[in-house]
Amino acid sequence: MNRWEGLDEFVAVAECGQFTAAAERLGLSSSQVSRQVARLEERLQTRLFYRSTRRVALTEAGQTFLQHCQRLQDAREEALRAIGDLGGEPKGLLRMTCAVAYGERFIVPLVTDFMARHPQLKVEIELSNRTLDMVQEGLDLAIRLGRLQDSRLIATRLAPRQMYLCAAPDYLQRYGRPHSLSELNGHNCLIGSSDLWTFQLNDRESAQRVSGNWRCNSGQSVLEAALRGLGLCQLPDYYVLEHLRSGALVSLLANHQPPNTAVWALYPQQRHLSPKVRQLVDFLKSGMAQRHEYNTMT
Repeated sequence: MNRWEGLDEFVAVAECGQFTAAAERLGLSSSQVSRQVARLEERLQTRLFYRSTRRVALTEAGQTFLQHCQRLQDAREEALRAIGDLGGEPKGLLRMTCAVAYGERFIVPLVTDFMARHPQLKVEIELSNRTLDMVQEGLDLAIRLGRLQDSRLIATRLAPRQMYLCAAPDYLQRYGRPHSLSELNGHNCLIGSSDLWTFQLNDRESAQRVSGNWRCNSGQSVLEAALRGLGLCQLPDYYVLEHLRSGALVSLLANHQPPNTAVWALYPQQRHLSPKVRQLVDFLKSGMAQRHEYNTMT
């Protein structure tokens, strides 16, 4: 007996709330749908529906089973589309998310270039500093920075990400330069989204709480405050490298610089074979590698 028999019928009845409506959706007779669901319940030895003359309702077991069956259907359809389109032109809708500042500066321009090459593709980008649940939000792709938390997702490393502690020469002239982590307590630290800054200490990563009279959850705003000499900042390379090269900022405590993290492309399990996702991720990786090479050369 085919172990998949009855799954499509079960999902259709659960979503339609009636055997008749489910049969119409599937192009089958009501008796066929009812028979397949009954056989499925028999195989599972579990009742999936409470039945009445007008409507059916899911049991607790049915609700749990429905979630798994819907994911199986999604994965099956995605796999069929992926194989059918393998190596083909990216097309259809791709929904993605990224942090606001990084997305505006780096990801959106690359996605725009990619779309210019693939006019059949439609992209919706949600720039948000919240970590969105990709599965619940129906997202195909997320660009995330730093260390990863969600083990349900497939991750591809797009680029390295290095944090720098720095300050403007004007600030250092007025208040002096810190020579150890303990001296940070005597300095005004410009705080972004967190007052825990990460450093390398005795061959391990260490978090240190800092304080100051200025706070804003925008990296660009932290950078501008640092450039005006208001205090120390700890920011990723893509904010500060050009200012370090020009001398507008000075790198501090280089011997305590934390290990590289990364910029990641994340996607749900069932999206990894999709041509639109796979080819966009490859394009982003190539574009960001070129940017990294340029930054290290200049």
